[in-house]
Amino acid sequence: MENGVIVKLENIVVVYDDEKVLKSINLDINDKEFITLLGPSGCGKTTTLRIIGGFAKPTSGNVFFDGKLINDVPPYKRQVNTVFQKYALFPHMNVYENIAFGLRLKKKPESEIKKRVIEMLELVNLSGYGSRNVDLLSGGQQQRVAIARALINHPRMLLLDEPLGALDLQLRKEMQTELKKIQQQTGITFIYVTHDQEEALTMSDRVVVMNNGIINQIGTPEDIYNEPNNAFVAKFIGESNIISGIMHDDYLVEFAGQKFVCVDKGFEKMEAIDVVIRPEDIKITEPGDHTIDGTVERVTFKGVHFEMVVESFGVKWLIHSTQHTPVGSFVGLSFTPDDIHIMKKSEEEKKSSMLVNEGLENE
Repeated sequence: MENGVIVKLENIVVVYDDEKVLKSINLDINDKEFITLLGPSGCGKTTTLRIIGGFAKPTSGNVFFDGKLINDVPPYKRQVNTVFQKYALFPHMNVYENIAFGLRLKKKPESEIKKRVIEMLELVNLSGYGSRNVDLLSGGQQQRVAIARALINHPRMLLLDEPLGALDLQLRKEMQTELKKIQQQTGITFIYVTHDQEEALTMSDRVVVMNNGIINQIGTPEDIYNEPNNAFVAKFIGESNIISGIMHDDYLVEFAGQKFVCVDKGFEKMEAIDVVIRPEDIKITEPGDHTIDGTVERVTFKGVHFEMVVESFGVKWLIHSTQHTPVGSFVGLSFTPDDIHIMKKSEEEKKSSMLVNEGLENE
């Protein structure tokens, strides 16, 4: 097993009712990392988590833990604990007894139980809450108890299936910070499932973007945001302007009726591609020879910035700017070569672009 890899998923296929839920998933998860499985509902992320936890078996493929095949190892024999969106705390037990439950099952001595419960209460910022009734706690406090209960057995991995979904926005943001801090303090591998892009980008060392049972991209939050592999990733991770274009040569792309210098290479000559430019990377300037010119159609104040839509020859550009530009203004849109991100088209998209490509070559 490669150094640092704690879990390896190898060609995992899961079929339910003749439908492939997972389509040959390959994924290495590193020891002590915070990794997030991100994607829309039905993309296969929770099924992947269940495969790792032993709650489901792959139709084909293998799961390795520390280099050992664990396909047939039941959940209770894996060095893994899980926190679900529904915390499933025991209402007849107070906070202390909820957290101590796993140690009592293992018949640990009372002195060790007390020591470790106090440590867990401190870890999740609930010191002094041991005697509280769990039903009287807030949602965020209940979640902290669930995390403490899961961590007290010192698992190698913690699986978290949308654990913040039931919390309000402010509490979710606070818990994002808390979860990342807990993971760093304990050194336990966290595998987190969410459909919330901000959660994934805020907390993760790496993000695994999934859709329709396949992995679209694996990378750091910065890589996923700044260099999306395809249009799905670009659309799902934040807001994007995605425009069809043609790569004339390395570092030279054409889109929106103009040629621009870019930083990408390795494409075929005159290959049909997609261009991604993030709204915050576009500057509003005076119209001119080296800009895309258009008319401001809409301006919305978003608190930190203004969101503007600029129409230019049938393309509506989304721009985020701290400066207000009135509706009806004729403006130029400017960006640098580093702001232009080139993505390969899917095979279906390539076929539909062939006519455009041929037309450009004949000009």
